[in-house]
Amino acid sequence: MKFTSKIFNSHPDSDGDFFLGIKKILGFKPKDIEIYKKAFLHRSMNKKDADGNPMNYERLEFLGDAMLGTIISKHLFNEVPEGDEGYLTKMRSKVVSRKHLNELGKDLELLQFVESRIPKSHFGENIHGNVFEALVGAIYLDRGYSYCEKFINERVIDPYVDIDQLEGKVISYKSLVIEWCQKQKKPFHYNVYEDTGNDELKHFAVKLTIGDRILAKARATSKKKAEEKASKRAYFALQNKIENQQD
Repeated sequence: MKFTSKIFNSHPDSDGDFFLGIKKILGFKPKDIEIYKKAFLHRSMNKKDADGNPMNYERLEFLGDAMLGTIISKHLFNEVPEGDEGYLTKMRSKVVSRKHLNELGKDLELLQFVESRIPKSHFGENIHGNVFEALVGAIYLDRGYSYCEKFINERVIDPYVDIDQLEGKVISYKSLVIEWCQKQKKPFHYNVYEDTGNDELKHFAVKLTIGDRILAKARATSKKKAEEKASKRAYFALQNKIENQQD
C-alpha cells in the first residue's frame, strides 16, 4: 500500500490510509488516531494546539523512551533472575541503543508517515528511532500499559531480544570451527562412536580431526552434545587463529 506524504490533511481517504497503515503496524485498532498523528509531526511544521502549545513528536518520544525502558527492564528482570543491577542495566542499554531503535524504525518503515517541511532525504539516522519511541508513547496514551507491552513484546522483544547474543555468548562452537576450517581450506572430520563405558546412560564419544591432527575429544549423552563439546575445546585451542582469521 502506498501512503501519501500529506497524511495529516482533512481528506477522508488520506486519514483512512493513515489509520490502516498504523493499524497494520500495531496489530490492533487505534482508538484515538489523532494521538498517532502527533507521533509523526516534525517540529518544522510549527503547529500548535488550541492552547498555543507546540505540537510535534518530541514529547511523545520522551514518554515512549520511558515506556520502552520500563517494559524491557521488566522482561530482563523476569528472564535473568541471577542478573544484578549492573548486568541488567547493561543488557537494557544494548536493547534500547540508538542504533537498535533506528533499525526498528527502519524495519517498520515509519518515515513514510512523517509530516515535515524538511525533505526526508535531509534527515539524519536518528529520525527513525525518534519516531519509533514517539509511536510507543502514542500507544501508551491511546491504549494504556497492556497494549504498549504487547506491541513491544511482539515488535522488539520476540524478534530481537536474545539474551545470549546480547551477552556476546557463542551460540555454536561447532559452527565457528567449521567456518574457520572452510575459510582456511582445512579438512575436518567428526569421528563419532558409541561409548560403552560404565555409565547407566549411553554416551557418545567424539574425536575432532582437523587436517591430520586430532585436535579435541569429548563425550556426552548425545552425538550433538559430544560434537559441540569437542568443538568448544577445539575452538579454545585455535582461538587466536580463529579470531584473527580476517587478518
